Amino acid sequence: MTLISSPLVQRVIGCAIEVHRTLGPGLLESAYRPCFARELRELRLRYQAELTLPVIYKGERVDCAYRLDFFIEDALVVEIKSVERIIPVHVSQVVTYLRLVKVRQGLILNFHAPRMKDGIKSVLAPESIVDVDSSGELAS
Repeated sequence: MTLISSPLVQRVIGCAIEVHRTLGPGLLESAYRPCFARELRELRLRYQAELTLPVIYKGERVDCAYRLDFFIEDALVVEIKSVERIIPVHVSQVVTYLRLVKVRQGLILNFHAPRMKDGIKSVLAPESIVDVDSSGELAS
């Protein structure tokens, strides 16, 4: 797994491991989300859950176009999954979130994996998508 190792990433992965250790695999994503949030709160990590992200389409704001599972410490995107395997569309989803919130790294946490460490996928944004031009719009 390509990973920018940081104390924040390590703490977030620790939260995921604790949830997985306690609940095990096989539940719906909706069961893991509040438990993961509790672990984040216990570590006093700031986060936004189910953050709605608008899209600007031809100058018009389209609300509720995307819903990011967790945005932690204004620095890390986390997408919760409970799927057989992580597929390219999941990675593309996180790359889109990274572009919209202008951060470099995201994690996909797949709680369906028998061992949590096998269910972690780090996603890094290409440098160009986190650049912002002088108008505040994302560079293309």
